[in-house]
Amino acid sequence: MLYYAHYLRDLYSPLNVFQYITFRAGGAVMTSFLLSLLAGPWLIAKLRSYKIGQVQRTDGPKTHLAKQGTTTMGGLLIFLTMVISTLLWARMDNRFILLLLFTTVVLAFAGWLDDYTKLVKKNPQGASSAFKFSLQILAAAVVTGYLAANPPNAAYANFLSIPYSKEFYLDLGFLYAALAMIIIIGSSNAVNLTDGLDGLAAGTIVFSALTFAILAYSAGNVKLASYFKIIYVEGAGEMTVFLSSMIGSCLGFLWFNAYPAEVFMGDTSSLFLGGTIGTAAICTKQELLLPVAGGIFLMETLSVIIQMGSYKLRNKKRVFLMAPIHHHFELKGIAESKVTVRFWIAGIMLMLLALSSLKIR
Repeated sequence: MLYYAHYLRDLYSPLNVFQYITFRAGGAVMTSFLLSLLAGPWLIAKLRSYKIGQVQRTDGPKTHLAKQGTTTMGGLLIFLTMVISTLLWARMDNRFILLLLFTTVVLAFAGWLDDYTKLVKKNPQGASSAFKFSLQILAAAVVTGYLAANPPNAAYANFLSIPYSKEFYLDLGFLYAALAMIIIIGSSNAVNLTDGLDGLAAGTIVFSALTFAILAYSAGNVKLASYFKIIYVEGAGEMTVFLSSMIGSCLGFLWFNAYPAEVFMGDTSSLFLGGTIGTAAICTKQELLLPVAGGIFLMETLSVIIQMGSYKLRNKKRVFLMAPIHHHFELKGIAESKVTVRFWIAGIMLMLLALSSLKIR
């Protein structure tokens, strides 16, 4: 909305800055962060008044039993501040912004319904897995279907850009749509699995979002795309504003979620945070950098798959003490806060590794 203020630059010349993506991205970060700080205490108190508290697994790390009753569904704070900041600072006539908002709303509803069913309706099973998965498929199908009809760059519609190579692409043909759906659904569930320690998911998502904010800005700029030899995507730069809103909201939420957490995000935001990052990766045509920038989420997901596979195929033998892998490290005796910070450090290194692909070509 504020973008259109630059049309009044003849009346007041400083308003011209509102047309620049970098200025609006900065404004989006600050807006969502400050809104989170302002609204956080009120929202946490409101959720606490409804007795919406975390129910801890008895078979989990014993140190987590102290978290019993901690206010959850705090992902509403991320969702609301991110959407408000995006509406204020992004161009609402940009197709990628609309796709990201659509993905956000659908997956946030899926996560909220699960949290609401478990925590308010006191049904420990939550919303049915089939229903949640159906909404994830719906979001992925709509995004993939739209991009199939209106690709980010028509010349590379079904192509995968191979990172760290000089203009090397792989044509997947009709299989590209299936891959795109897997990316959105997989990344949504990966962040959900990572949300198990105070500050882990919120902090780690910041580094992935920052990575794709930079990639989106580069892909949307003709000169930068040509210089870095990446696929040019007209309008992709606007996604930088959306991802900046996400960064600010996650940092604001982290203010209350850092160890020891006052509030947990729950499925309300973990599902859409991953899904929108996956969507951004597809829209920027940098799909294969998602496993790099989101390496922490990939590791968490693989640890669950390996654990389940081993348990079923090796006569109930486990590879890890507990999955996802952050619990394995806890049970090895490493303090929760130390595990979180070490994962953040790994996330920063992976972010730098992903961004290095812009020069290693």
